[in-house]
Amino acid sequence: MKNGKPKYITISDDIIEKIKSGELQPGDKVPSENDLIKMYSVSNTTARKSLLNVEMEGWANRIKGKGTFVLNRSQDRHITRVLGSFLAMRESFSENLKKEGFAPKNIILEKRILENGISSNINNRFFIIEGPVVKIHRLRYADDILLKDETRYISLSLCPRINMLDLDLPLIKVYENSYQLKLEKAERTIGCSVFQANAPDNYFENDSPLAIFSLDGAIICTDGKVVELEKSYYRGDRYKFSISAKPQLIQNGKNKNVLSGINESVQTEQNV
Repeated sequence: MKNGKPKYITISDDIIEKIKSGELQPGDKVPSENDLIKMYSVSNTTARKSLLNVEMEGWANRIKGKGTFVLNRSQDRHITRVLGSFLAMRESFSENLKKEGFAPKNIILEKRILENGISSNINNRFFIIEGPVVKIHRLRYADDILLKDETRYISLSLCPRINMLDLDLPLIKVYENSYQLKLEKAERTIGCSVFQANAPDNYFENDSPLAIFSLDGAIICTDGKVVELEKSYYRGDRYKFSISAKPQLIQNGKNKNVLSGINESVQTEQNV
């Protein structure tokens, strides 16, 4: 015992303090039983009781077969994501919500093949996918709140029969693992508009004018071919975007600034 506390309580207090301080963020994986055994030189029983106590205190959620993850307990229950990095894009939209304690739901509105292909203007440049292209239009929910109206166009030339696969998986992983594509970069632009109540093709069910973020994106392979185009809408009263940048070390005698990441935060509070 330390300070009169059982060892498992001391360990769980340490984990909770890391969550409170922000060292562990919502959706982050809490150290496993094996990790705790090594870190604190304790038995597997003590390690298991420590994780159970963190969960019982309402700070984490155990997902069978995956681990224990930090719950989202912020007042507005915002979800922070990194927008624009392949690392973040390799993570599943639904799985990330589950880790933070939300109940995800996806509704596919349309899945069809466009024989003539598709194009999109992103960052003042036209990106084109020659046909055939599969169009997938789906709505993404968290706790029955529609967060994202998402449409993706995927090259069937580069990804044959992808329309037959489970597309709830992260598509980046599907491109890389199932089709062995070498991906070079993702181009994205963000704009804003207002969706009027009861407007055609508005699925957000807003009673008054609703601010919307719109995202246009393209994923490009190393040979310059475009594998995916995206057009998505995000609720303006649920999302906020922030950008953080850091100076890069001087390379080749030139001082450059690099964007370290674009964070997207989803606010799921009813009244923001």
